[in-house]
Amino acid sequence: MTPWPNLGLRARLLSAFALLCVVTAAAVAGGMYVQARNDILQRTQDAAVQSMRSRLETVFPLRNPEPGPAELDEIADSVTEADVSAVALFHEERSPAGFETEAISQGLRRAVARGEFAWQRIMWRGVPVLIIGAPLLIVEPDQMTRLSGIEVYTARSLDPEQRSIDQLAAWAWLIGGAALGFAVVLASLATRGVLRPVRELGRAARLLGQGEMRTRVEVHGSDELADVARTFNDTAAELERHVKQLRAMEADARRFVADVSHELRTPLAALAAVADVLDEEAEALPEPAGRAARLVSQETLNLTGLVNDLIEISRFDSGVAALALNEVDVAELVRATLRARGWTEPVRADLPSGVTARLDPRRVDVILANLVGNALRHGEPPVSVRVSAEPHWIAFEVRDHGPGLDEAVLPHVFDRFYKASAARARSEGSGLGLAIARENALLHRGDLTVTNAPDGGAVFTLRLPRRSDDPDGGAE
Repeated sequence: MTPWPNLGLRARLLSAFALLCVVTAAAVAGGMYVQARNDILQRTQDAAVQSMRSRLETVFPLRNPEPGPAELDEIADSVTEADVSAVALFHEERSPAGFETEAISQGLRRAVARGEFAWQRIMWRGVPVLIIGAPLLIVEPDQMTRLSGIEVYTARSLDPEQRSIDQLAAWAWLIGGAALGFAVVLASLATRGVLRPVRELGRAARLLGQGEMRTRVEVHGSDELADVARTFNDTAAELERHVKQLRAMEADARRFVADVSHELRTPLAALAAVADVLDEEAEALPEPAGRAARLVSQETLNLTGLVNDLIEISRFDSGVAALALNEVDVAELVRATLRARGWTEPVRADLPSGVTARLDPRRVDVILANLVGNALRHGEPPVSVRVSAEPHWIAFEVRDHGPGLDEAVLPHVFDRFYKASAARARSEGSGLGLAIARENALLHRGDLTVTNAPDGGAVFTLRLPRRSDDPDGGAE
């Protein structure tokens, strides 16, 4: 998983620099703190131990191997300093002065009782204290030593050293914070230098995606980002060249279709007139001449329809298609479309009365004729047309009850010349009807969609604004 998935590149770089600085500063400051703390305490401890050794040497030789409280007090007083408190112990006896023996741990007393010179750092009543314990030895005439049973303990406050350590820690945190701020400043400068060309590339890519084929980025330096910029410029130049070629080819193709369609209209008009005559005389002609006459008449009509559709689609491509808007009764418009084509009986209509809209009746008639005709040819009865009105929109729903459309076909229903099956190489339509219907819907600032009904059949929905001349397209 990518770290910090919701942060931008700049924030991630800054976070990485800051994290690195924090880890580094914490490691360095922590190491320095621990080392300095140990050095301070060790020096204090060594100095205290050495001082106690030196002062205990003045006690020898012992005047009494079994001292009382007064003698123990003298022994304790010999190792007492300005900042050091001492206590001397002999079995159950102790010197009257000195600190409380509860501060001396049992482990320290056992070590001293074994004849060891031992020390321990403790917290006593909220204050750090160094306690040092030493046994007093008796030297026999044969130079052998034995324990006298006298134990001397000193307690030295480590509060000054603790304040020095705390001050050191504060300086470590202060230096770490300053290093963090410095790292953030450096990271900001570094990310600015890195992200500037990245932002330029992003801006150029957006412009290129919006169709600005001449977009280029300025190349700075010779690093990896400069290589990316040069690659972008080369790609944009090549893309511009290909787009120009494609646009030129598309313009030539559209111009060719428009020119051919217009050129075919004159001979087709003559053919249509002859076809009408042949169609009228077909019944009187012997077979197969009558069948051939009817076939010529039908194919002439199909060819005329194809040419008309090509001319219509070329108008959309060239941007010359325009609306002739009128205030119309929507229900009457639908009835007129069904009545003109003889579809009143096979098509059920659910039309609310009194609904008006400002539309182009000819273009809406073309849309409805394509949708209903498509449902009658490729669907199954009953075919229905239902109109629903909203304050700013009119919705026309054309539905059949056939098997519906394959899911792979749905995205391509409105494509030009699209055939759902490659086996349908020849059909009675031009393959442009639904494409023209959608172009007419878009011209009205509306839309045309298709879905499959849950209980079977295809559902085409035409949504048109009730005021297509509204600059906002009738949007609520």
